Amino acid sequence: MADEPARDTWPSAPVPSVPGDVWHWQLEAMHVVSRVRSDLRARIAHPSVASASTEDARDGLLLVFEELASNALRHGGGDVRALVVAGPEGWLLDLSDEAPDKPPVPAVDRDPALGGMGLHLVTQLSTTYGWEERPGRKHVWARLPSGRAEQAQGQQRERLPQPRSGDIGRE
Repeated sequence: MADEPARDTWPSAPVPSVPGDVWHWQLEAMHVVSRVRSDLRARIAHPSVASASTEDARDGLLLVFEELASNALRHGGGDVRALVVAGPEGWLLDLSDEAPDKPPVPAVDRDPALGGMGLHLVTQLSTTYGWEERPGRKHVWARLPSGRAEQAQGQQRERLPQPRSGDIGRE
């Protein structure tokens, strides 16, 4: 039971329902991940998607896809499926496998040089994330921002007047 606290760091939560374009793939083996990643890259590079997202956000999606896909194949197995929903505010990524009894467990107290830090990376790049057990399947999911809302907030802050510092610096 030593790994119980680690399980608490990856929440059990249902896969959210998000409107948008739905793309899905079967992942039979590890070598398929790079082919699917290339297909996903082409889809998010389409002007209709690219204009609604930043390059950093698209790179984050590809990275999170690769981490969750490789985890599903390495630690889950069986029939592995990938689903991406391109919504108005970002993406939902859902990787499912046939190992509902093996929840995602982030590495704890491990030297990063030994690997196994993918789930920590997913948490940093995602707005929300979780996993859900369904009959015969485990779904590990993450929601990622498009980057446009954050960019707009940054531009809004740039337009605000800077606070005055009072008499500091005056002689």
